[in-house]
Parts: sequence; structure tokens; C-alpha cells
Amino acid sequence: QVQLVESGGGLVQAGGSLRLSCAASGRIINTYAMGWFRQAPGKEREFVAAIDWPGGITSYADSAKGRFIISRDNAKNTVDLQMNSLKPEDTAVYYCSLDKGRSVHSSTSAYDYWGQGTRVTVSS
Repeated sequence: QVQLVESGGGLVQAGGSLRLSCAASGRIINTYAMGWFRQAPGKEREFVAAIDWPGGITSYADSAKGRFIISRDNAKNTVDLQMNSLKPEDTAVYYCSLDKGRSVHSSTSAYDYWGQGTRVTVSS
């Protein structure tokens, strides 16, 4: 089993920045892709960003392009999401996910493990 633990959420004013981190532990295979998703109240979980193994390819939702940066540290089994120029519509619970494959995916069904989520609130 694999455990994912997110951290770094909180309350920030519009225009501000937050950095989310996710640490993977447990029976981690040697190669895996990672992703970040978010879910706002009353809405479905949506794709934010993904990074492949070993980290040379990234993918972003249109809403995240130019503002968010996903990165990973394979030695530490961590993945980060740097979020800049935050907007009130970025308010959501953010989830880290792990795909036992190597490629980036934007569908929730591609991911095998999920964290419990960290809440991000952006005030106007």
C-alpha cells in the first residue's frame, strides 16, 4: 500500500502564493507519475497538474497554466505544486495522486492512490 500526505494548504489573499507538498511512503514502486487535482464545494474533482517519471514532462489544466508549477524530488518521493497569482476560484481541496505508470494523465481514473487532501482558500 502507498500513503500520500499533502501539506501546505491554508488561507491566502487573491494574488498571493502557496506551495503544496505531497510525500509518498509505503510500498512505492520504482517509477510512477504524480498528479494534483482539486475539488471545490459542489463540484467534481478536476485535474490541475501532472508530472511524469522521472519528471521531464509536465501537464497543466488551462486554469493552471502560467500560474502553477509542478515539480518532484525522486530521492525524497515528494511532489510539490507552486501556486502563484491565486484567485478566489482556486479555492478548493487539493489532492495529491500517484499513478503506477510513467506518463502524465489528466483523468482521475488513471491514478491508483490518493491523499486525504489539503484545503486552499483564496479570499478576494
